[in-house]
Amino acid sequence: MSSQPTSQPPEPTSSQLLEVKAAIKSLLHQPDYDDGSAGPVLVRLAWHSSGTYCASTNTGGSNGAGMRYEVEGGDPANAGLQHARAFLEPVKRKYPWVTYADLWTMAAVVAIKEMGGPEIAWEGGRTDFTDDSRIPPRGRLPDGAQGADHIRFIFNRMGFNDQEIVALSGAHNLGRCHSDRSGFEGKWVNNPTRFSNTYYRLLMMHDWKHKELENGLHQYVYVDEDLDEELMMLPTDIALLTDPVFRFYVEMYAEDKELFFSDFSMVFAKLLELGIRRDVYGHVVNEENVKGGYRSAPKKSDRPTQEQKTQGKSQIGDEARPLRDENRRHRAKL
Repeated sequence: MSSQPTSQPPEPTSSQLLEVKAAIKSLLHQPDYDDGSAGPVLVRLAWHSSGTYCASTNTGGSNGAGMRYEVEGGDPANAGLQHARAFLEPVKRKYPWVTYADLWTMAAVVAIKEMGGPEIAWEGGRTDFTDDSRIPPRGRLPDGAQGADHIRFIFNRMGFNDQEIVALSGAHNLGRCHSDRSGFEGKWVNNPTRFSNTYYRLLMMHDWKHKELENGLHQYVYVDEDLDEELMMLPTDIALLTDPVFRFYVEMYAEDKELFFSDFSMVFAKLLELGIRRDVYGHVVNEENVKGGYRSAPKKSDRPTQEQKTQGKSQIGDEARPLRDENRRHRAKL
């Protein structure tokens, strides 16, 4: 247990967290959802809850579980993640002491391993925010319609280098895009519930053809005639081929699955720890944790719900606007 004062909620023990992990494993099979597994969308949930981090301001990251609030949960970049959060509500009901911030990140680590991926180091201790005052502005997550400069702009802000960017992109071995969420449509690989290096091999192997969707977005497709199915890649995926530095790592991971697993394990663990500060004992010492301890937010609805409000001037000074304008100015230069 944590050495925090007894008046504050303590961090959970290792044995308590093992029980939660077992409960997560039991809910991964979802025959009525996508390709029969909740695993891919749980990985995306952890990715997006952690990927709001900004290294220069030390804001954002997985602490706080900010997606519970409209300011973050209503971000169009997080469309569809209400399903992932709802999948985990039975676990929250059974273990109400676990924080959403720990639950969401732990679920991704469990899911990746259960889908054939590597072991990923994970530590608990994240707290849940009690209000939305610490939630970062919108505009920090990647836009799949962009190119190499945008990828670096987004990931460098989190503190990732080119090799780490390509390794993290390997998460596209999992899941699929939905036209009613991201606007794109389709899956990257034939088996989107099995973690592997297939994403890189297919990226290198096929002649990806440009396709304009009915909504005006552009993606790239390959029709597998043997299986009679269409696979797709986003413009950001194709950028990993056209940029020579990114391509070097794509080729490397396409040829060496074990190397990819090793590198992905390290960089995904790093992603989940963005913005988290720990003492020598591993306890989280972020300001909100020191002041409030391990504080678990009340359970939310079992049903997927999506907030419809937009972030306006009345919400924390509309701090998203400057960053959104910065992103637009950067894209205009491309």
